[in-house]
Amino acid sequence: MSTRTGRTGSTGIATAPPGERWVRRQPLPWLLGPAFVAAVAYVDPGNVAANLTAGAQYGYLLVWVLVAANVMAVLIQYLSAKVGLVTGRSLPELLGDRLPRGRRLAYWVQAECVAAATDLAEVIGGAIALHILFGIPLLAGGVIIGVVSMLLLAVQTRRGPRHFEFVVTGLLVIITAGFVTGLFFGPVSWGEAVAGIVPRFEGTQTVLLAASMLGATVMPHAIYAHSALARDRHGCPPPPEALPRLLTATRWDVLLSLLVAGSVNIAMLLLAAGNLAGVPGTDSIEGAHAAITAALGPGIGIVFGIGLLASGLASTSVGCYAGSAVMGGLLHLRIPVLTRRVVTLVPALVVIAAGVDPTWALVLSQVLLSLGIPFALIPLVRLSSSRALMGGFVNRRALTVVAWVVVALIVTLNLALITLTATGAG
Repeated sequence: MSTRTGRTGSTGIATAPPGERWVRRQPLPWLLGPAFVAAVAYVDPGNVAANLTAGAQYGYLLVWVLVAANVMAVLIQYLSAKVGLVTGRSLPELLGDRLPRGRRLAYWVQAECVAAATDLAEVIGGAIALHILFGIPLLAGGVIIGVVSMLLLAVQTRRGPRHFEFVVTGLLVIITAGFVTGLFFGPVSWGEAVAGIVPRFEGTQTVLLAASMLGATVMPHAIYAHSALARDRHGCPPPPEALPRLLTATRWDVLLSLLVAGSVNIAMLLLAAGNLAGVPGTDSIEGAHAAITAALGPGIGIVFGIGLLASGLASTSVGCYAGSAVMGGLLHLRIPVLTRRVVTLVPALVVIAAGVDPTWALVLSQVLLSLGIPFALIPLVRLSSSRALMGGFVNRRALTVVAWVVVALIVTLNLALITLTATGAG
């Protein structure tokens, strides 16, 4: 690998651009990884709750929502990684360079609120998993999740991006096993599942649920994180002659990682549709776990709990990484990631200690995340479509048009989610 020293990224990792010959010598699989870390955001505890509720209440009706969400996520995550690779700057850094001080601070405040909402869902989800598996009280479970996530982040800060990718990808494998295993032990109507690919609704409530599933799929912190992950992993920026191969690897990285994440989400819905239909109490993760255990046996219930635990641990670690990238890029202020982990853990523990209903807290966190999505998506498409910034790697016109259509759809659905939630429709 080239010994040239790059500048330190917004997450505190010093990166060196790889030479073109080094890139060509690497097998394609060795260039994969950043997207698998970002993909963890798509299988966090908030997704678990939404997918199980959709399957238990409406069967296979909303399979198409997850398929559509995954297709859109592939495009958005690729653009994020592409911006980080081509410019050698994360999305927050690019925005920090372009926004005046007042707007930059306001942007940072909303991004931090999104990060706090993200962490709330993930810490609570992990705490619920510990309660399910070991009977640990939620507050103590939240503390344990925070401590273990600090150990995971220590891997990233001390051993570098590649080791962090290995650890998080390993957790993604556990998540996959935890949420897919039940399909092999419970009935699934594959004919109805295929029919569920056809878009349709059955009343206002299904519109609300579809909006929450589709609109909240593309997480703001996953967009911020992916641009930083790609930059930190491959250098800042790589030489132009190395970029075509790195972008090819990135496309495969995004496709494969989101194929895994999308399959896990669909598996959760199918599991609930085939085994939890009409079962009361499945509108909460604890209730869904109890129903899965009753329907498929305690072994599957334990595997599900382990998957949920891995989901909480992996997603909260990635969320903290994203928050560090946002702060470094917008405020030009670097706080050690482990210190930030301690600070951001406090709001989640306060919510748990206050006795707030965990399921309600998860729903609220998804609404707050929805508010932050336009602030990440719109700048991403604008910057990736700027020839002055991207040069010869600017988005082609057709890709730009598709990207704006996706943005409009996601923003519209999130506005619908917020409106329906606020008015109590359905």
